[in-house]
Amino acid sequence: MGADRMLSHLLPLDPLMRMDAAWAEAGKLCNEDVQNNSAIGDHGLKLIEQIASSKPQHETVNILTHCNAGWLATVDWGTATSPIYKAFDKGISVHVYVSETRPRNQGAYLTAWELGQHGVPHTLVVDNAGGHLMQQNKIDLVLVGSDRTTNQGDVCNKIGTYLKALAAVDNNIPFYVAVPTSSIDFSIEDGLKEITIEERGDDEVKVISGLDNKGEIHEVRISPENTAVSNPAFDVTPGRLVTGLITEKGIFNASPSGLKLLKQSLLS
Repeated sequence: MGADRMLSHLLPLDPLMRMDAAWAEAGKLCNEDVQNNSAIGDHGLKLIEQIASSKPQHETVNILTHCNAGWLATVDWGTATSPIYKAFDKGISVHVYVSETRPRNQGAYLTAWELGQHGVPHTLVVDNAGGHLMQQNKIDLVLVGSDRTTNQGDVCNKIGTYLKALAAVDNNIPFYVAVPTSSIDFSIEDGLKEITIEERGDDEVKVISGLDNKGEIHEVRISPENTAVSNPAFDVTPGRLVTGLITEKGIFNASPSGLKLLKQSLLS
């Protein structure tokens, strides 16, 4: 959407005018992103407030997230983190379980750092711990982002999102997705059939990097060198598993009717 907007804005202009025009338009996009992310936070905050009001006073609301959908990935508030920051800043006791998000470890590297910078209590967990935490009644809400959302409410996000949605449904835990409307592709009907999943390189899985006790980065191979690897970067969570889509326009059902209402709100 952003690229299409830039092209439609710049192509009619004289080539000598395009650099300044692109810079100005990028600034507008940035400011709009801040406003949209903040609005997502306002709508998502209401969900956290509802959960907090249903618990004994001062009891913590525990949230599980996956991958990074914070201000390192977008601008300022982030998407999935925006409701968390809004709740924390309002004084609601929140705690975030951060899944590591193998193989790129965006949760461990980025989300955990970001939450720490904001002062939000959080705990890093391995990806496969999510279902267990839900079974142990340690999760009140699953909140993730979306790289691409379809006209039917299917959500394409970082690999492992689908499994967390399945576990959430099995344990009657709300599973919400923070979705800027700019990431919705209304031309796609069936996410499983129409979204091509990127297959990334072997070394993302075979090799990990980290800091030693001197603060220097090293890479370490964790599997036999000749072992075959499959590394799909994303998966698709069907809309039927999604409790709701949190957008800057409000919260909508992850269904054809819900997306229809959302589309109408964009046109009004």
